[in-house]
Amino acid sequence: MFIPLHDANPLRHVAFPYVTWALIGVTVAVHAAIWLAAQSTLIPNAETGATVAFGVIPSVVEGIRRMPAIYDLVPPPVTLVSYAFLHADMWHLAGNMVFLWVFGDNVEDAFGHLKFLAFYLVSAAVAGGAHVLLNPTSDLPLIGASGAIAAIVAAYLILHPRVRLWILALGRIPLPIPAWLALGAWILFQFYNVAVHQGDNVAWWAHIGGLAAGAALVLVLRRPGVRLFDSGTDLGATA
Repeated sequence: MFIPLHDANPLRHVAFPYVTWALIGVTVAVHAAIWLAAQSTLIPNAETGATVAFGVIPSVVEGIRRMPAIYDLVPPPVTLVSYAFLHADMWHLAGNMVFLWVFGDNVEDAFGHLKFLAFYLVSAAVAGGAHVLLNPTSDLPLIGASGAIAAIVAAYLILHPRVRLWILALGRIPLPIPAWLALGAWILFQFYNVAVHQGDNVAWWAHIGGLAAGAALVLVLRRPGVRLFDSGTDLGATA
């Protein structure tokens, strides 16, 4: 739908969004390491192997299938988090990381570093769990940070609906629009795709699960004094 470019929303509680940048760095590093391994003759099937071993396979999580021994590297519940650090290609990675870069810092600012890290990992697990719940017999691995990103979008929208965003609409038109319009449209697009695009290669239910997690967790994880539905201001800064 659009690519977020910038938001006019300064940080008020943290000097630097360390966790947001750490998550971006780790996710990019994982993708680069797998890609480099795949280019070598030592691990020619590294990308497929990582996807199967660390992606969420619903039938394996549900105990319907057993993971082949060569890929049985972590317990199935662990994949409900590890899948969020894997991506299919550079475009998949870049799309998720841009959303994390633009919106993650302000959510981290509202929560604090450790609570934001917990928020991201729990949201990824809830999103993966939603995908498993709705596709319990699927043997296809789920990868990508989109579920956790959906949680960040939901939390940001509830915190800062009136902040002005610069977006790249249709991949080419820069526009300044309020967050409620851009992110509200993005959320409606997820529900639309759940209704009409079931069976394609995008795990739309994971996005819905992430949205639900983000909307619920922002109510309990935000700092004392941080208001909801404001325009980037709150009741006062805390250390």
